[in-house]
Amino acid sequence: MTQDRVASQVGISKPYLSNIETGKAKNPPTDGILRGLERTLGFKTGELKRIAHLARTPLDVQHERDLLEAEVQKLRGVLKGLLTHGPRKASGSVDLDALNKRVNRLTNIKNLAAGPAVPIINKVPAGYPRHFTDLDYPPSVAQEYVRCPDMHDAQAFAARVVGDSMEPDYHEGDIVVFSPNTPARAGDDCFVRFEADAATTFKRFYQDEKNTIRLQPLNSEYPAETHPRERITGLWPAMYRVERLRT
Repeated sequence: MTQDRVASQVGISKPYLSNIETGKAKNPPTDGILRGLERTLGFKTGELKRIAHLARTPLDVQHERDLLEAEVQKLRGVLKGLLTHGPRKASGSVDLDALNKRVNRLTNIKNLAAGPAVPIINKVPAGYPRHFTDLDYPPSVAQEYVRCPDMHDAQAFAARVVGDSMEPDYHEGDIVVFSPNTPARAGDDCFVRFEADAATTFKRFYQDEKNTIRLQPLNSEYPAETHPRERITGLWPAMYRVERLRT
């Protein structure tokens, strides 16, 4: 569908529709406009509205909500296990008094938090740069997430490794969580963003000279890269690695 047709059916101007598509709209779409876009573009009722509301929610509130939801799910699992395998009366019914005492003895209930939901933003090539322009992509509408206990960086994001230049420590398909608000130190494995075209790569970081950065693959078959410091706009250290142990 052309922008003219969509704008006409929704009842908005073509320039405003273009600004919505490119994220340049100064004022976010109203719920009425979102409902019109849903009807015109074939979205489920309320789908765009929900995404927009989540995107407007402050990150700290999002993380608190996600954390509470994870705790509720884990507590439900604990309760289900206790009700299924817990103490029984002679009649076969659950002994609620004994169950209550057992729950009170569980000292790890308060530690059931799974951590904030960190968005998996895309694949990060361990061998070749790839465009990455979505650091500000709303975490609430990412397609995949990973939970990270003790992760306190609201801008934390995760990416899947592609390629073998960071073997043997990282393998293709591993999920690595990065922290943009944690200063990188020499020897850290970092998600690196370049100024030119916002290209990215994943390498071990060293600063050999004041204004020169060396990016070192862990796989000896790949050569090291050196870059002027001003060419690099992002240097975000890896904090967690999630790897599959078996298929």
